[in-house]
Amino acid sequence: VQLVESGGGLVQAGESLGLSCAASGSIFGIVAMGWYRQAPGKQRELVAINTSGGSTNYSDSVKGRFTVSGDNAKKMVYLQMNKLKPEDTAVYYCWLRGVHYRGGSDDYWGQGTQVIVSS
Repeated sequence: VQLVESGGGLVQAGESLGLSCAASGSIFGIVAMGWYRQAPGKQRELVAINTSGGSTNYSDSVKGRFTVSGDNAKKMVYLQMNKLKPEDTAVYYCWLRGVHYRGGSDDYWGQGTQVIVSS
């Protein structure tokens, strides 16, 4: 399974940016898709997750500003980021937890897309 992100870039504080992620490859099912991020010198952290059941989970730092959505049938996940802050600057990684035909599950990661928010 391969994940390809798009939509990163440079914006000013207060502006909006959208990210997209497309998954390809053979997999039996998707448990969840979402986004993590890693800022320089920091650990990778959860941003937002969209489960196959339709529920969502957000980091406290982005609640009310970011919206995650997805289409598991198309193996797509999106992240709409509003009211961006300089502290949102990071590399954003697409994530997928999939179930194999033979059973078991694995986590997959994209290569990451850079988001820079200037003050």
